Amino acid sequence: MTDKSINLRVGGEAGQGLDAMGEILARALVRQGSEVVVTRDYQSRIRGGHNTYDVRTGTGRILAPREKFDLILAMNEETAAIDGPALKDNGLILVDEKTNAESDRIVKIPLQELAEARYRNVAALAVLAAAIGLGREILTRAARDRFAKAPEAADGNAEAIGKAFKWAASAAGLEGKKLPAPEVKEKRLLLNGNQAIALGALSSGLKFYSFYPMTPATSIGLTLASAMKTMDVVVEQAEDEIAAINMALGASFTGAPAMVGTSGGGFALMTEGVSLAAMAEIPAVIAISQRPGPATGLPASTEQADLEFALHAGHGEFPRAVYAPGTVEQCFHLTRAAFQTAEKFRGPVIILTDQFLADSFRAVLPFDLDRCPPISVGMGNRADSSPYKSYALTESGASPRLLPGMSDALVGADSDEHDEFGHISEDPEVRRQMADKRLKKGEGMLGEAIGPDYHGPPDADLLLVCWGSTLGSAIEAASMARDKGVSAAVMHFSQVWPLRKDEIISAMGKARRIVALEGNATAQFARLLRRETGVEIKDFILRYDGYPITPEYVLRELG
Repeated sequence: MTDKSINLRVGGEAGQGLDAMGEILARALVRQGSEVVVTRDYQSRIRGGHNTYDVRTGTGRILAPREKFDLILAMNEETAAIDGPALKDNGLILVDEKTNAESDRIVKIPLQELAEARYRNVAALAVLAAAIGLGREILTRAARDRFAKAPEAADGNAEAIGKAFKWAASAAGLEGKKLPAPEVKEKRLLLNGNQAIALGALSSGLKFYSFYPMTPATSIGLTLASAMKTMDVVVEQAEDEIAAINMALGASFTGAPAMVGTSGGGFALMTEGVSLAAMAEIPAVIAISQRPGPATGLPASTEQADLEFALHAGHGEFPRAVYAPGTVEQCFHLTRAAFQTAEKFRGPVIILTDQFLADSFRAVLPFDLDRCPPISVGMGNRADSSPYKSYALTESGASPRLLPGMSDALVGADSDEHDEFGHISEDPEVRRQMADKRLKKGEGMLGEAIGPDYHGPPDADLLLVCWGSTLGSAIEAASMARDKGVSAAVMHFSQVWPLRKDEIISAMGKARRIVALEGNATAQFARLLRRETGVEIKDFILRYDGYPITPEYVLRELG
């Protein structure tokens, strides 16, 4: 696999505009036709700390972050010192000339000459852009779009970019870092995982979203809030996560497709609501952006440690589906699948992502919305006038759903055990029938479950088994292993529950060595596979230091 990419880092402290700089850079690169994979590392503080915004870019198939950098734009001395060891052998660090950092791999920029203080970060970004051959006009347009609501700032940034490009044209030491010529001609979107979840929900017909802000899920709600007027959707910031999920259940019961978003600690508060959704048979989509725990843990880092929590959250026995997207595109399409499953089987469905994918921008082709109709809610008005059974016993376990207020029928619901009409019942036979009814829906979910994707030769000796956001790194690691003569393939799960047992066993049986690749300390998915299929994976590559798994990390651990 020939690497046609360069790896860039913008580093500094919170308050220096790193997010704005990174988004401008990524947007300009995508418009030029390059691929991007963005990785953000930030601390949970308003100012200070060491934060980075990494953009791997180039041509061809770029799926994962990398660990070594061609260029580092250091907005303070701390970044130059901390990140210097991450440079490639021929890498460069760009710093303000007032910085005391010294090295033969440092290029100093006279930022005071190029721009007034408020525009110096964009001037520094422009020097990096000039060094890699990113067009001045493209960068300027991206900066103007980023500050479209502040025309004065847009003009000031444009002037700073012009001066920076002029300086860079004659500066020594910036040679040899040019991007490969772009190959992509189609217009694409720049989206991160959370934005794609929001768009997938809107395309499904979302009408109500409730949340309590919790990193890294918050931007789902912020994205939806920006579309409230144009898409006729209500976004409610609740007083806590308990209120958020119960608001969503109320909205969903009345026929408004609803979703909540949270992270581990917030989902802990929602678990009683998850059981309520199951008992009352109310469709509920829950997006969980994982971060390291327990408790507050590492609020701004990534991990895949809430799988077992998502599988078992809530008291009592009831079915659920759990999706785990591995790409930004899957974030969109699996969110639609979650709404479809929740509506069809009338219960809770979980989208399980993490901070890495939530915050990682990618270049995405526009979605064909003509092929993405809104999910149909309820069955409309009934032709007959017989009493409506909210929980009618059916072969599939899923009862036809009549929305309250849409007919003369009384639509009953209850959090207690109930009969078919929704009336409270403690009759043992009714209890058994209703428990069986709910569990039958799990069989239907299994029948519609998405099986694992297989990447690589079908008879590979080495099989990397992964789920969720580790997909890109696993594919690139397997490709790099094949370049070294190792027959390697990847099995990726974008739905982690329920699982199709026979399909999994058949695919795994061909590999001589199977390695589970997970962002947690206890190989939770491998344990789940053993429980469900009897296949025991004995080799693990686990990461739980708050950073995403990279292809280099995988190869080091493989030995």
